[in-house]
Amino acid sequence: MSSAASLLQGQGSNSAIAHAARLPLEVLQRRVGQRRHMLAVQGVSYALITSVLLVYCYAGTIPIIIPSAYFLSGIGLLSVFVVLSEAHFNDRFEDHYLTIFQVAGHLALQICFLLAAPQIGFVFLSVVFLIFGFGALRMTSQQAIISWTLTMIGLAPIFLFSSTPIGLPITTQTERVAAMLSFVLTIGQCAFVGLYGSTMRKMLYDRSFELKAAYKRIEELAELDELTGASNRRCIMRMLEEEIARATRGGSPCSIALIDLDWFKRINDAYGHPTGDEVLRTFSITMFANIRSVDRFGRYGGEEFLLVLPDMDAGQAMRALDRLRAIIAELDWSAFSPGMKVTMSAGVATLNSNETSDTFLARADSALYAAKAQGRNRITSA
Repeated sequence: MSSAASLLQGQGSNSAIAHAARLPLEVLQRRVGQRRHMLAVQGVSYALITSVLLVYCYAGTIPIIIPSAYFLSGIGLLSVFVVLSEAHFNDRFEDHYLTIFQVAGHLALQICFLLAAPQIGFVFLSVVFLIFGFGALRMTSQQAIISWTLTMIGLAPIFLFSSTPIGLPITTQTERVAAMLSFVLTIGQCAFVGLYGSTMRKMLYDRSFELKAAYKRIEELAELDELTGASNRRCIMRMLEEEIARATRGGSPCSIALIDLDWFKRINDAYGHPTGDEVLRTFSITMFANIRSVDRFGRYGGEEFLLVLPDMDAGQAMRALDRLRAIIAELDWSAFSPGMKVTMSAGVATLNSNETSDTFLARADSALYAAKAQGRNRITSA
């Protein structure tokens, strides 16, 4: 049976069924709730249609057995799907609503009662539209074709090879009331289907918006250093490449600075790694507060940071870095521990024509090494 279900519902392989069986508990519970809601709506629909049949029964158009059998048959069919749903049989399939099987079952029921009571056949034919209305909310194109084919196979013999008249009795006032109720209830249920579809579209739109926001947040987190909030190495290197390409195209200057916190290992050893982490965070916040909006700042590794300075020549970059050096040195680091002092050294390089990022960084690194060799807390240029 599972292979037939897979064929009708477009299952790719048994792996899809196995995957559905491993769904988290909260997903399975949400699916069951959705199916309960849908089956409850179908139960109400059968009750409304039965009420129309009872009016026809009161008018003497049909015997009482027709509305009784219709209601019991409809509820019985729904009970089958309720049992399957509560047993989580549906969750073996990608289409956990078993849409095509529900459509086929309800269509078969309407055709049977169309043959049993053709004098009010239009009532059962109108239900066919409701069935397809509900089914269209869930069916794939393949399922829609299969359902349409099954419906055609079921109805064609009745219309083409049978002389049984399909009636719309409106002879008496009671029959007119029944006909009016049938149309009113059918239109009302169609409107409900449309409203339900609109609600589903809104829900999907909201979820799509939430997913986009979550994806954007994930992208942001993937590009940020978790400790400092600065761009991580992969991100700052991409930004460097972009600025190099922009400067090359436009002929504008571009400078970079490799920055190192002086004697940072001693800070970790003397005050502990949690304090060292706070120093890194405070340094990053201070840098962000004192650079331009077009500048790019990221953690290059450990206590080393890379600052990309678009449209700055060597002289401008040296002055900017010396200002930042003074700001860092003048911060009240004793708030973390009495007597603590934190300084920085930086190597500055300005882009040469046709220079790659590797050589560009190598020159900045050489300048940083020279700053350390000269006593730290200073800025040198390549």
